[in-house]
Amino acid sequence: MRLANVFNLGIKELRGLARDPMLLLLVVYSFSASIYTASRAMPETLNRAAIAIVDEDQSPVSNRIAGAFYPPLFVFPQFISQPEMDARMDAGLDTFALDIPPNFQRDLLAGRVPTIQLNVDATRMTQAFSGGGYIQSIVSGEVSAFVNRYRTATTAPVELVLRARFNPDLDKRWFGAISNLIQSVTMLSIILTGAALIREREHGTIEHLLVMPVTAVEIMLSKIWSMGLVVLLASAASLVFVVQGLLAVPIGGSVALFVAATALHLFATTSLGVFLATVAGSMPQFGMLLIMVMLPLQLLSGAMTPRESMPEIIQIIMYPAPNTHFVMLAQSILFRGADLGVVWPQFLALFAIGSILFALSLRRFRAFLR
Repeated sequence: MRLANVFNLGIKELRGLARDPMLLLLVVYSFSASIYTASRAMPETLNRAAIAIVDEDQSPVSNRIAGAFYPPLFVFPQFISQPEMDARMDAGLDTFALDIPPNFQRDLLAGRVPTIQLNVDATRMTQAFSGGGYIQSIVSGEVSAFVNRYRTATTAPVELVLRARFNPDLDKRWFGAISNLIQSVTMLSIILTGAALIREREHGTIEHLLVMPVTAVEIMLSKIWSMGLVVLLASAASLVFVVQGLLAVPIGGSVALFVAATALHLFATTSLGVFLATVAGSMPQFGMLLIMVMLPLQLLSGAMTPRESMPEIIQIIMYPAPNTHFVMLAQSILFRGADLGVVWPQFLALFAIGSILFALSLRRFRAFLR
């Protein structure tokens, strides 16, 4: 193997990528607008939920209840009539509809137990799951304050002091930005490497390479280092300018250590991209194969849901996947400020997985060339 051949073939790949505006646009979008919009769109537990109120009592206590709903948990409530309630829920205009019955205050002061109906649009799962508890707590608090003529503060026998580490404000945008950056690294490295190989075959330039004094390992290494370099530089720029700069997400650990981990991860995922490209016969087939591979890799790697929350069999199956270790490594460095003494097992696992994927891909690539 000659390093000069690997370098020159890699430069050729970079020139080919520069002449492909759609792939360039995909790289820029994935590491800029995609990360920004995805982090901003992370669902809050309850944020500006739409609520409507049917006030059939028109009493001081019903006005007090209605006035307790305001941003940021809820939008200001819409006052509607009872015939409108079902129609608005069917149209998706309201997530919650609170129906205060007639004579509610009179029954309350008389010592009876009046009921308030709450309708919930359960198709809005994120808000519906916790919104009912919030509304029940708000209504109970306002009714209790009205009946007792003052607000009571319950004192628990034990005080729980809550301290949130690494994300004191529990801002989900921090988690969303880092998670989407990790997913973009995995996705783009597989796409770019696979597309580079398939582009060679579709344009007929693979035959030109076969008559040149280059070997299969030189061709494969050139695609790995060139496409990996593009993703590495784009991810580092995104971490500095988009995550830290535009989104103001603080990074707990070393950016240089994260870049080193990303380079090792790219060695594994670009090898996987070459393997998938040799299996697929064309770009449409590569796209369908990519969906089958990327969905479990992204959903079950721990980037979206902690691995400990998954069934044990899923954890065992996903342990040989490279991005499972990359997610653990990246979150430890960027969130918890871990150093090499903490994350060296993940570095070692990525190196082993990348070596195995490289060997399998090289064997498949040689058969593909033949």
